[in-house]
Amino acid sequence: MIDIHSHILPGVDDGALTIEDAISIAKLAVDEGITKIIATPHHQNGTFFNRKQDILKRVKELNYVLQRENISLEVLPGQETRIYGSLLDDFKKGDILALNHTNYLFVELPSGHIPRYTEQLLFDVQLKGLTPIIVHPERNAEFMENPEKLFNLVKKGTLTQVTSSSLTGHFGKKIQKFSMQLIEANLTHFIASDAHNTSTRNFRIRESISKIHKEFGIQTVYYFQENAELLIQGQTVYKQEPSHIKRKKFLGFF
Repeated sequence: MIDIHSHILPGVDDGALTIEDAISIAKLAVDEGITKIIATPHHQNGTFFNRKQDILKRVKELNYVLQRENISLEVLPGQETRIYGSLLDDFKKGDILALNHTNYLFVELPSGHIPRYTEQLLFDVQLKGLTPIIVHPERNAEFMENPEKLFNLVKKGTLTQVTSSSLTGHFGKKIQKFSMQLIEANLTHFIASDAHNTSTRNFRIRESISKIHKEFGIQTVYYFQENAELLIQGQTVYKQEPSHIKRKKFLGFF
C-alpha cells in the first residue's frame, strides 16, 4: 500500500519532532500495511519553509535510518505547498518539489476560504505541464459551503486528495459526510493519511478503506489504491466524470 501524504520527516514542521518520532511513525505505517510513503512537509504556510533540496537531503537521511533499523518502509520525496502567487516562479527556481519527482504537485488551500487567484493559478500550473492536487478539500469551509467551486476546478483538470481521518469521522461528522459525498460525486482521486504522529494524527488507512469498501464497494478501493501507484510512477491516474453535489441535498445531509 502507498501513502502519498505524510509528515514523517523529523524536525521540519508540525509532524515528527525527532528521529525517534519518525521511527515510531514508520513502524505504525508498516503495521498499517504501507510499504511506500511520500514525505510532504509543509512549505510556505506562514510558519514552515521546506525547500526542495532540503527535503531531498532529509528523505535520504531518513531512509538510511529506516534501513539501519530494519523497517520495511521506503520514504519518497514530496512537499505540501500552501498556495501563493509566486508558486510557479519558485518552482522554476528549484524550491518547489513535485511528488516523487513526477508532474503531480500538492497544493494546500487555507482552511477557511479559497483565494481569489486559485483558479487562475491552478490553470497556469497545468499550462506548465504539472497536475495540481488539492489536499484535504473536505476540510475547506468554502468548499463545504459551496461544493460547486470544487466541481469547477476538478472539471478543469485539478485533482484532489481526501484524508483518511476525515472518512473515519475524526474531524467530525460534517467533514466525514462531505468526504463521502466527494467520493460519490467523483470529486476526489486519492485517499491518504496526512499522518503527523502516532496518536492524534495517525494513519487510519485500514479503517478508511473499510469504510470505503462498505459504502462504495471493492472497485472504489482499487481505484484509490491504483491511483496512488500510478502517481508515484509518474503515470496518468484514473479520473471519472465528476458530478454536482446538489446544494439542497448537501445541506440536508447535515
